[in-house]
Amino acid sequence: MPVPARTDLWRYRAVFTEAGAAMALADLDGRVLQANRAFAALVGSEPERLASRPAADLVGLGDDPVSRTAWTEVLRGHRDRLQCTRRFKHLDGRQVWAEITLSPVRDEAGHPRCALLAVEDVTERRTLQRRLRHLQLHDPVTRLPNRTLFFERLAAVLAEEPGSTRIGLCYLDLDGFKAVNDTLGHRVGDRLLAAVGRRLTACTERDGHLVARLGGDEFALLVEDSSGTEQAARLAEEVLAALQRPFDLAGQRIAVSASIGVVERPTAGTSATSLMQAADTTLYWAKADGKARWTLFDPERNAHRVTRQELSRTLRSAVDRGEFAVEYQPLVGLGDARMRGVEALVRWRHPQFGTLSPDRFVGLAEENGAIVPLGRWVLAESCRRAREWYDAHPQRAVFVSVNVAVRQVWDSDLVADTAAILEETGLPPHLLQLELTESAVMGSAGRPLQALHALSEMGVRIAIDDFGTGYSNLAYLSRLPVSALKLDGSFVQGFKAAEHPNPADETIVTALVRLAHDLGLTVTAECVETGEQAERLHAIGCDTGQGWFYARPAPAARIRELLDEAAAADRTRAAADGAAAADRAAAPDRTAAPGRAAASDRAAGVSLATGAQPMP
Repeated sequence: MPVPARTDLWRYRAVFTEAGAAMALADLDGRVLQANRAFAALVGSEPERLASRPAADLVGLGDDPVSRTAWTEVLRGHRDRLQCTRRFKHLDGRQVWAEITLSPVRDEAGHPRCALLAVEDVTERRTLQRRLRHLQLHDPVTRLPNRTLFFERLAAVLAEEPGSTRIGLCYLDLDGFKAVNDTLGHRVGDRLLAAVGRRLTACTERDGHLVARLGGDEFALLVEDSSGTEQAARLAEEVLAALQRPFDLAGQRIAVSASIGVVERPTAGTSATSLMQAADTTLYWAKADGKARWTLFDPERNAHRVTRQELSRTLRSAVDRGEFAVEYQPLVGLGDARMRGVEALVRWRHPQFGTLSPDRFVGLAEENGAIVPLGRWVLAESCRRAREWYDAHPQRAVFVSVNVAVRQVWDSDLVADTAAILEETGLPPHLLQLELTESAVMGSAGRPLQALHALSEMGVRIAIDDFGTGYSNLAYLSRLPVSALKLDGSFVQGFKAAEHPNPADETIVTALVRLAHDLGLTVTAECVETGEQAERLHAIGCDTGQGWFYARPAPAARIRELLDEAAAADRTRAAADGAAAADRAAAPDRTAAPGRAAASDRAAGVSLATGAQPMP
């Protein structure tokens, strides 16, 4: 700024001296030429005592090389302005925060003559800003850092040069906190949260780990520069022990526990999002595993969870895309080795995960409702195949047994769907068997029971699958329209050796078979793997067997081949019987070889086990 005319200097001096803003003039060496009263009061002195003092030192710029350089550039006219905020020490010892502006004062030729230093006290503003930021970054109930500050700190740790640095995180929430809020009120709940915060702080104050309340009853403990999984695990153990001690609050003794998800990994390649997702998943595992415990993140378990989510997400569309197929496992008569029926077993030919067996996706389908369209498709496909086999070999007619989930009964019109499919495929109703689990059938009432009776009146067979593993309430068997029981494979396992490992199992199976026969039911033994098992199960009265001893699940074409082989065996036997009859007519004293017919069927039965595909 140019130097004013001499006649106006007195006006400038008056304004300068009496102004409320703190100002001083400095020479080109940076020493005070003149300071007004406001400036002197700000630094704690008198105006006349400030003359020739280094102005930069008075306002806290002397020890900052960067600011010192900029100060010099302004005094030399190489820079138009310096603006900054600095803290300096008042002569009475207190700290003052000030916004500082230094501008050159130029003559008419534009050369610097001196510099104007203006200083504004912003201490109260800074204090207020600091208080507001503290409120913004801390939880008012527990006084702990809140979610915002936690993520700021986490981002700063992850942004550091990774090297070999590791990070640990304990993510927890309280078990039973909702009950405290609901029964004792939110005031007691807040006191409990504050007490929990104090105990968590006590667990971490030795090592200086960050403790934050993320919201609700969720807390996080951040282990910076972790030394390994053991450190995070020890912290989790200490936290569990601390929180399991009862809390005495407002005359109440309150007991809570915590579930903790623990994640520990290198900072390299880790983002805040991935770390928190892993922690959230692990916390869920801790709760699912029984609560009041800590669980360490397991990449393999997480991969299974991700796969499960992906399968659940694509189940419905996979039905439309035709990714499912049905394989069939024979149910064979234990007395004559003749194939009586087949069980339909759905497979998912997944484009990414390969062929999946029902245990990988049926539970998911029941959870998200996809079991209804999937079950309808399996039923239609199985009935269509069974009709093809019936047309090819009516004398060897086999029924097809299709599993039905209880949700199919509740969420769809199973009776109408079954009737429509039977009419469309032309399959006789008695060649269709629907299998429901024991737990789904026992205690049925209302709609499920009505559906079972309607299906039975239609001529469809009803079977109880995995019998013996659920309620085993035998009284229901007399009231349900059931035609067959399928003994769970766990009962059959003990029949492998001559001596049953638990004789009581054999006694129970024998009693169940007799009871079923007295009620007019047939009994199928699942998981038959050896001939010895088949013989012993036949000896106690089981009607049919199913398992790898006879055949593994196979495509529909293989079932057709087995029926073709059995029909060929029938023709061979018929021819042999005709020849034997002719022999007897020609020589009445000759007798046929005993057991010819049984041997023929056994031969047909043995063929079931040949060429079958392995269980996926």
